[in-house]
Amino acid sequence: MIADGDEQIRNDLKKVLTQEGYEVDPVPDGITAIKHFRRYDYNLVLLEDQLPELDGKSVSRQLSKMSCTPFVFLSRKDDEESVLKGYELGAEDYITKPFSEKEVLARIKVILRRRVDKKDIPVRNIVFDGLNIDTMSHTVYVDGKRVFLTPKEYQLLILLAKHPNQTFSREMILNEIWGHDYYGTDRTVDTHIKTLRDSLRPRDNYIETVRGFGYKFVEFCDDAV
Repeated sequence: MIADGDEQIRNDLKKVLTQEGYEVDPVPDGITAIKHFRRYDYNLVLLEDQLPELDGKSVSRQLSKMSCTPFVFLSRKDDEESVLKGYELGAEDYITKPFSEKEVLARIKVILRRRVDKKDIPVRNIVFDGLNIDTMSHTVYVDGKRVFLTPKEYQLLILLAKHPNQTFSREMILNEIWGHDYYGTDRTVDTHIKTLRDSLRPRDNYIETVRGFGYKFVEFCDDAV
């Protein structure tokens, strides 16, 4: 589904995606987007953040309650606060306008391919002082209180926590979490690290920045089990 208030954008994206063999459902506003989402089964939603009738942020909250279908924000806002908010709401990606249809197509292919190729994480708990990751239910607890992470934040935490004291470059993290053919930049990693740290407070100091290189999970107390 393409939910965007700009008819030209809807038409241009539909043309490119249809040529690639995708079935596309364009809708002009937030209310219609939710109605269609309840009626049809989508693999991916392209969602403008400033939709008419009901803005994209409100729509994304409704979509997240109804299913785990990935969505991508389309926005004219490229400031850090807006991008961070988009990822905090659970967006799989954040694409700023103006964009090329080919760029959107490339990102869509990566997202859909990644979901098909996604492998299950081995069943086990990862426990540190004040931090408990239940990999069976994909739940995370900080000081006994459950915290809610987006799928990407959770994958990022698992990657780092499973390899305590090992430094990962931003490129390594991109390859592991987003895939070798991800159409993005190192900024994606920094953005997700920031939101992950916010969610893990006051245990956010487990994730340490290695200046000029990347990040690592610092083991202070208990071992992973």
